Amino acid sequence: MLVREAMSTDVVTVNSDADLRSAAKTMLQHGVGSAIVTHQSNPVGIITETDALKAGAVTNRPFAKIPVRKIMSHPLRTTRPTATVRAAVSKMQGESLKKLAVVDGMDLVGIITITDIIRNHETLLKHAVSLDQHRSRWESDR
Repeated sequence: MLVREAMSTDVVTVNSDADLRSAAKTMLQHGVGSAIVTHQSNPVGIITETDALKAGAVTNRPFAKIPVRKIMSHPLRTTRPTATVRAAVSKMQGESLKKLAVVDGMDLVGIITITDIIRNHETLLKHAVSLDQHRSRWESDR
């Protein structure tokens, strides 16, 4: 299965010049735990609930005074829509990530999260079984 078949295409974004208060408000309005940070329409980082909590814990400044660009995680970890879900999962495991931005060149086209992968688990399992059966047939034809 390819990333484009499992990813979410409704990606919440915030501008790197936004403040943490408006970013948190946007995330709450959309019911998401993260937002891709953009600069001049290009994806440059990600802000998560954890980033917001950390920023709130280490500063006495109000969220409206904390720029997103100062607390975002960057560089943005990405994958391509044509990558396999297996490759995306491997990257996520290797880098201890819960999500990857999906980019085609410099264009943000989606996001793939652990939730997306779990949601597609049955399809992925059927695909893996099918590949295993084909492999067994190929090996027996040798």
